[in-house]
Amino acid sequence: MSHVPAGTENDTASETALYPRPGADHDSGAVGTRSARTWAVILAACAGQFLVVLDVSVVNVALPSMRTDLGLSTTGLQWVLNAYSIAFAGFMLLGGRAADIFGRKRMFLAGLGVFTVASLAGGLAQEGWQLLAARGVQGLGAAVLAPATLTILTAAVPAGPARTRAIATWAAVGAGGGAAGGLVGGVLTDVLSWRWVLLINVPAGGLVVLAAVLWLTESRAKEARRRLDLPGAVLVTGGLAVVAYGIVQTEQSGWTAAVTLVPLLGGLLLLAAFLLVEAGTKEPLMPLRLFRVRAVSAANAGMLVTGSASFAMWFFMTVYAQNVLGYTPLEAGLALIPSSLSVVLGSKLAPLLMRRIGARHVAVVGAFVGAAGFGWQSMMTADGTFLRTILGPGILMMVGAGLAMTPLAALATASAAPGEAGLVSGLVNTSRTMGGAIGLAILSTVAAARTSHGTGPVALTEGYALAFRTGTGLLLVAAVLMFFWLPRHSDT
Repeated sequence: MSHVPAGTENDTASETALYPRPGADHDSGAVGTRSARTWAVILAACAGQFLVVLDVSVVNVALPSMRTDLGLSTTGLQWVLNAYSIAFAGFMLLGGRAADIFGRKRMFLAGLGVFTVASLAGGLAQEGWQLLAARGVQGLGAAVLAPATLTILTAAVPAGPARTRAIATWAAVGAGGGAAGGLVGGVLTDVLSWRWVLLINVPAGGLVVLAAVLWLTESRAKEARRRLDLPGAVLVTGGLAVVAYGIVQTEQSGWTAAVTLVPLLGGLLLLAAFLLVEAGTKEPLMPLRLFRVRAVSAANAGMLVTGSASFAMWFFMTVYAQNVLGYTPLEAGLALIPSSLSVVLGSKLAPLLMRRIGARHVAVVGAFVGAAGFGWQSMMTADGTFLRTILGPGILMMVGAGLAMTPLAALATASAAPGEAGLVSGLVNTSRTMGGAIGLAILSTVAAARTSHGTGPVALTEGYALAFRTGTGLLLVAAVLMFFWLPRHSDT
């Protein structure tokens, strides 16, 4: 890589817009206007990202209430989470391509509209299937919205240190959304009802729509062709959903039963068909040539593996606090506030460290810090204390997640061609969310296998502890993978 990045003039302009230099009084008015406009765009994009990531985890503490009210089974409860996550991950590539073709602002508004209406439907659901259907449509809206948020942000801030800081803000807000889910869900479930963990998106979505209409300007990739790869989107989403279903089946039937093997093999065949379609179509949803770019392939692989552990962490910490330690939903949410702040801290520290030791080393350090937290958490006991089994390990796990994800997102998006910025943004989000959905299914299966259907505090703790030990191994694998695969030098 060149030691003098291309576009240095734009980087300088971006730095000035975001952080005006003292003494530049002659153009302070113009700089102030650019700065305010830039931060308004960043705020709108981050607000959209916060909502879609929040809804991955906000329902966790409300699951017992949903089960009582709607008569959901244990498997049904998992699909309250997975219906959203899999639709989110599976259609995000399509959402990223649609943003490039039809316009980032237009897709931002369309995705947010679908997400908000589906939230209303889910909050008013009277049957379990209605809730699951609404969660799936929510995920579809999120898949259109999320790639547009990162592409809008990177379009507003030219490449360089200023964009890295903007991406860090986006990553911190996104990570904070996942982290805040427990607190927001706990407050709403305790004070109002479980329905408000979904209904709250309606006024929040309306405000973000208004901000987007006022502040965002339309942009699209000039060279992008006006065609969407719908067969590819259906195949990848169906493949992910069927694989996740097969993994969930192992809890009751084991890995060798037909009800497990058939969906697992069927899902893998669908994913293989997806790759064949992508290799043969002129305008693929996911051009396989992207993965010949080392930064893109390595960053997405790192995001997939780290996401598989980090997303599941919130689920297990929440159920441990409620099912073993006896916390109320609100108390469980409050207990995770330090972790919520820690993931934001890690995301904001990452750009400072990246300038000193490089993006690759920051991502590796983040994975090791997260692994240390997971290892500590795996020593949890049925009579654990807040300081020893929630606060300390939670801070380490989430500082590590924040440190790892910011450089990974920056490396991947910095390597994107202008016409594929939305696609690469969607790929980054897909890798993280797909990892989270598959990781939750795997770690839940691991935990259930250890408990052997036991429901006492000791049995549950043993299952959760094994899930955290498995997560430790995943993060160590991620650290090794990123150390040897991520590019050693970059312009980020």
